[in-house]
Amino acid sequence: MKMIEWGYKTMQPKIVEHISIIVKDINRTESFYSRFLGSSILKNENLVVFKVGDTRIFFKLSPTSDTGSEYNKDGIGMNHIGFGVETMDELKQFQQFLSEQGVECSEIKTGKFGNEYVWFDDPDGIRLEIYRG
Repeated sequence: MKMIEWGYKTMQPKIVEHISIIVKDINRTESFYSRFLGSSILKNENLVVFKVGDTRIFFKLSPTSDTGSEYNKDGIGMNHIGFGVETMDELKQFQQFLSEQGVECSEIKTGKFGNEYVWFDDPDGIRLEIYRG
């Protein structure tokens, strides 16, 4: 396989427009994410979409019958999604909210760049973080 040479020119996108994630169950996914992302902006039998800031997150039903595959956060591909809050108080409130909702989550941890976060997994095992920016 030949390596592509990009040269010295660069271009950078201005925003993350959307993220698309394949899930096993649209209704279960909507129920889980709506607890902390609010109402979805679009939903049908194969898709539910949320908006966080300017970024849309598409959760799509798996197009194959292979729903036996399990998500592996340590495999090739996406490791996690980090949602942000501004203050430590907000982070503590989020951790308490998740616990009250029956969502198993970590204690508040300090990341390698010095910011605190709480991690938890969605119903498909996708790792999520609430990160104090």
